[in-house]
Amino acid sequence: MAEFSVNPTRFDPYKNFKFRIKWDGRYVAGISKISGLRRATEVIQHREGGDPSSSRKSPGRTEYAPITLERGVTHDPEFENWANKVWRLGAGSGAEVSLKDFRKDITLDLYNETGQHVLSYKIYHCWVSEYQILPDLDANANAIAIEQLKLENEGWERDRSVPEPAEPKSKKA
Repeated sequence: MAEFSVNPTRFDPYKNFKFRIKWDGRYVAGISKISGLRRATEVIQHREGGDPSSSRKSPGRTEYAPITLERGVTHDPEFENWANKVWRLGAGSGAEVSLKDFRKDITLDLYNETGQHVLSYKIYHCWVSEYQILPDLDANANAIAIEQLKLENEGWERDRSVPEPAEPKSKKA
């Protein structure tokens, strides 16, 4: 079977540098890095008394790894606004957390080299467990100031409604 059904002559997998993140119905500006989507299922080992010396294995509980988003520090308040829904210093007793809307479903969209939308993943019930508004600052460095958001989540799935696009034919010189 071909790796790409619509584009059978393509043999290169998609690259990892064209993507966007959406929450609250809008794409979030400036995200330059996202950690991988990972899940792990615990292994439950068991054996009966009369079994041979080896154990049988069954799947147990599945855990979804946190996702870290990174972007350069700007004046866009999206990261900070979401982090403040989980904990806001000085908000007053009982107002530090917004239980109504601190969780969000987000979408990760992946694009091919020509900018065509090729894959989407829906990530469910995310909330901010860590927020880094500024990195270590160093007057002798030559780097971009990066802010980070660590999102806990309760699972993700591929959006099967996003079809493989027909890639444009290359123009001959």
